[in-house]
Amino acid sequence: MYILILIIFVLGYAAIALEHTIRVDKAASALITGVLCWTVYVVGASGIVDFDSISHAVLGLFQEEGVPTDQGEIITHYVTHFQILEHLSEIASILFFLVGAMTIVELIDAHEGFAVITDRIQTRNKVKLLWIVSVITFFLSAALDNLTTTIVMVSLLRKLIADQQHRWFYAGIIVIAANAGGAWSPIGDVTTTMLWIGGQITTSNIVTNLILPSLVAITVPLVYLSFKMKGNLVRPLKSESAEHYLNPTTNAERNIVFFAGIAGLIFVPVFKTITHLPPFMGMLLSLGVLWLITDLLHKSKNVEFRTKHSVVGVIRRIDTPSVLFFLGILLAVGALQSAGHLRQLATTLDSSIGTNQLSGVYVVSILIGFLSAIVDNVPLVAASMGMYPLAESGYFMTDGVFWEFLAYCAGTGGSALIIGSAAGVAAMGLEGISFGWYLKRISLLALIGYLSGAVVYILQSSIFS
Repeated sequence: MYILILIIFVLGYAAIALEHTIRVDKAASALITGVLCWTVYVVGASGIVDFDSISHAVLGLFQEEGVPTDQGEIITHYVTHFQILEHLSEIASILFFLVGAMTIVELIDAHEGFAVITDRIQTRNKVKLLWIVSVITFFLSAALDNLTTTIVMVSLLRKLIADQQHRWFYAGIIVIAANAGGAWSPIGDVTTTMLWIGGQITTSNIVTNLILPSLVAITVPLVYLSFKMKGNLVRPLKSESAEHYLNPTTNAERNIVFFAGIAGLIFVPVFKTITHLPPFMGMLLSLGVLWLITDLLHKSKNVEFRTKHSVVGVIRRIDTPSVLFFLGILLAVGALQSAGHLRQLATTLDSSIGTNQLSGVYVVSILIGFLSAIVDNVPLVAASMGMYPLAESGYFMTDGVFWEFLAYCAGTGGSALIIGSAAGVAAMGLEGISFGWYLKRISLLALIGYLSGAVVYILQSSIFS
């Protein structure tokens, strides 16, 4: 059963990658893969789960609930009532966050709020626009996070680029920039946040030591493209509906919704830092406040207008298949984590390479970055945090080389494949980018940037150590 789970995951992964060839939506493949992985796991749990690893507290709770004392029954109950629900809570927090962010962006778009930015970006030159979009993404993702930033920037691209293939290419670069920008900020990427909360890294050191490698990770692809790309882009024609002229939003309303929406997104990491509540709580609070603002702004207007320009109306435009795709792929990865595949992978890496020398630390971190392009970086980092306890000195102390380099590698390595990061999956869903298209046109650029940044970090550490 242990091997069968892995086989199902690989086949499901292949179906997602070949979505356009087999003509099956990636969301369907992801959902089937996620559910089948958990089904096989729970059926064969008695031969996979180590009974001794189940805590005495959990066993005591089972006794209180009257669960049969048979070892097999206890293990099955453990999988269905603890492991899957634990993963579901983590997945739900991501999905609520995603839905909240997408709704805020759609609300801004419904009020034509993005015109505040697009009207100021006048250039149609491919190279100039590429640099402008990438720089905005890089620094915005450090202030927000890479997922939210990708949603915002991909929405902006629709106002700036008419041709789908060109827009897909820019969206791919946005994924690289968003992941690079998130890696050097404690709130920019979920894995960096995990290390920050766990005490493995501190804010000042992670910013100081990772900003240059992260900047290189996006700058190298941009410099290369600056010599390859030529010409100008065609902007989409501005199409206004009759509603735009009969009952338009005023400039004041557009500005209020735009700045309130962006302020709400920026507020999320601040709220998390102050309250220590999950990020989705801050996102839902921001959505609620923006909902209140738009209802008050349009309370005197007709019902049809109010509906189209409130959360009630725009939430229908949310890309539900993308949300379901997220659910399926995260369920599948959760099954691999619970069954022990990812921990075994991390242990194998450590035993074959070793982390008792600096060179081994670098190699293990780089390989984890590559692996994060295939499976979610969160369980990989979680497995690493479990394998290597914090030390008082050396590579594994707070702000040690291993933790800093792991934050960089896990954050930027996922850009190599479009389903290797939350930012990539969001872009995939919003724009319908195929796995194969991204692999052919973006993956090599992401890989070059990732390795260039890794080299810069190694050199930087050698010079200042």
